Amino acid sequence: MKRRNFLKGLGWGLASLTLDHVSPFARTLPDRKPNILFILADDLGYGDLGCYGQTRIHTPHLDSLASEGVRFTQFYAGSAVCAPSRSCLMTGQHTGHTPIRGNAEVEPEGQVPLPADTPILARLMQQNGYVTGAFGKWGLGFPGSEGDPNHQGFDSFFGYNCQAQAHHYYPDHLWRNQEKVPLAGNENGGHKVYAQDLIAREALDFVRRNREKPFFLYLPFTLPHAELHTSEADMQAYRGQFEEPSPFGKPDTPYGLKGYNAQPQPRAAFAAMISRLDSDVGRILTLLKELNLERDTLVFFSSDNGPHREGGADPEFFHSSGPLRGIKRDLYEGGIRVPLLVRWPGKIRSGWVCEQVAAFWDILPTCCEVAACKPPENRDGFSILPTLLEKPEPRREHPYLYWEFLEQGGKRAVREGQWKAIFFHKTRKLELYDLANDPEEKQNLAAQYRDIARRLFERMREAHTDSPRFSLAPLPDSFETLALS
Repeated sequence: MKRRNFLKGLGWGLASLTLDHVSPFARTLPDRKPNILFILADDLGYGDLGCYGQTRIHTPHLDSLASEGVRFTQFYAGSAVCAPSRSCLMTGQHTGHTPIRGNAEVEPEGQVPLPADTPILARLMQQNGYVTGAFGKWGLGFPGSEGDPNHQGFDSFFGYNCQAQAHHYYPDHLWRNQEKVPLAGNENGGHKVYAQDLIAREALDFVRRNREKPFFLYLPFTLPHAELHTSEADMQAYRGQFEEPSPFGKPDTPYGLKGYNAQPQPRAAFAAMISRLDSDVGRILTLLKELNLERDTLVFFSSDNGPHREGGADPEFFHSSGPLRGIKRDLYEGGIRVPLLVRWPGKIRSGWVCEQVAAFWDILPTCCEVAACKPPENRDGFSILPTLLEKPEPRREHPYLYWEFLEQGGKRAVREGQWKAIFFHKTRKLELYDLANDPEEKQNLAAQYRDIARRLFERMREAHTDSPRFSLAPLPDSFETLALS
């Protein structure tokens, strides 16, 4: 039998691929390559959605997405801040290996770029027959640089290139590919054009234009990050609903109101921004249904790190970290454990909860398996498609997960099974937690379980490779010199 006919017999007409590239799971997928939609919220906490326990903020569309697919309870972002987390997502590598490991600004606008030869998710999809689009916040290379989204595999980009610009919802410009798009009425602090309106519209137009083609659509929306701003219509559901703090927020905190417009009702604004995020997700899901693309589209929804205090946000009031300790910039669970919702009608069973430990670096190999293309060798993740499809094979598990964080003197964390260790460079302290029995990380067990603490400390050394652009102090040579309690 000819190879083309053999592949068609498997239900996957991709004769250009070698059989080694076609997984046994991909062979059960439809003849047309499935669309892949990845929606990424910005600083949305583990507890900010109703399906994860939120009671004060309305998120009906995301709650419905959870009920129509699978909700993960132990899924991790790539880092505790934006750029390195997104680098992990795009490259399939943790922060000990990924090229971008910190929020490094480049004047006048943008961040340190991904290297030109990086085998990122968008480029892999583009090379394997997908139309690719990104709408929202990029943060992985200034306009025109080698890290520009058009140079990293995206056919279409619209939104904020720069993370610093994306702190504000009424910017004086956005970018369409490499063209600067002025927003009339937003000059000199004006508030005429709300950026999320334009970004959502562009995303919907992308789906309409490419309804007949397989597409990879990446939506790194900026909500609910930084400055607390949304439209008057969005505010109506929450105005006056909460007892509000001082209009000056918490100016003494390092990430308080400095540089932001004071919001007289910050709690109402924060809740309204998350509901607006939910509404825009609902619009996209509704369009997929209208275009009869629901069953052809694998949808992911997650967040880039834990909740924030920027702009007067109040994660304690909303229990934004859920039952977890910490927020953005922490390597405690609240800083890095994030929501993950996945839906694929007809393929993924509705309404189930998955406790598998997984991370951003698993998304690239998962998408590659869905697209029947070979992922790069130098990756830290593996495909979770068998888990999503509930295949009977034994579930793959990571030997460990690893994070490093360059700010605040430097931190590292590693999770191995139920055990989680965090090392603080500034104090030379190592903490150890049993997440199975202490998910809130209240009891440091490093002194009590020295052998486990030592093993995880050595895992940190093993996981790190030096970066030419992002430096982190080396670990102490001896475990015996560490403070354990």
